Amino acid sequence: MISIDLNADLGESFGRYTLGMDEKIMEVISSANIACGFHAGDPMVMERTVRLAAEAGIAIGAHPGFPDLMGFGRRNMAVSPEEARAYILYQLGALDAFLRPMGIRMRHVKPHGALYNMAAADEQLARAICGAVKDFDPELRLVGLSGSLLIRAAEKTGLRAISEVFADRSYEADGSLVSRRKPGAIISDEREALRRVIRMVKEGKVKAINGEEIAIRAESVCVHGDGEKALLFAKSIREALTANDIQVSPA
Repeated sequence: MISIDLNADLGESFGRYTLGMDEKIMEVISSANIACGFHAGDPMVMERTVRLAAEAGIAIGAHPGFPDLMGFGRRNMAVSPEEARAYILYQLGALDAFLRPMGIRMRHVKPHGALYNMAAADEQLARAICGAVKDFDPELRLVGLSGSLLIRAAEKTGLRAISEVFADRSYEADGSLVSRRKPGAIISDEREALRRVIRMVKEGKVKAINGEEIAIRAESVCVHGDGEKALLFAKSIREALTANDIQVSPA
């Protein structure tokens, strides 16, 4: 039977501001990527999210980003490899501080937002991220955009690389995600998104925004939990996978 991981970015609330429906989305997914305080999250949110994920029995990973709360980590930053390494280590240590008292081991790392997208195309940045992850714990898995330089860097570093695909995002012909600033970047038709997910998982193919068929490796599917419609969409993805004899489990 084919197996696929369903992951979601969680713990992205901050102070009095609530984002997402973490507790409900955890009923659907198999892996949680928990924000580490740079782009979102704070100590109270991190601890609560770790506890909820542990109670749900799902895999727990770190979701480190750029130090950019106001921009939610979605703005590109010019950082040196040394800075990137330090940012990653700092955030992994922060999340691990909440995992250790509960006797839980971190399973994976998935960079967030602009850090994720930049590392997909910047070899130096990708190597710096992977080096930091390996130095922290060589058993950690690195989740990155399928076919990207980040995945290649993880493999070269000796980390277990997890190729991630997106249900509701369009792809360029080179396999990169279409910028959110461009028309058609977000797929709003739920049926079309479900068809794309099943095809990526079962056939390893997806249609790019220009109509070209491209090869893609799908080991983990990212779902979103911010909003009632998003939760229903996540549930629909899980149901569609089950209907197609695809098992959902951590990668």
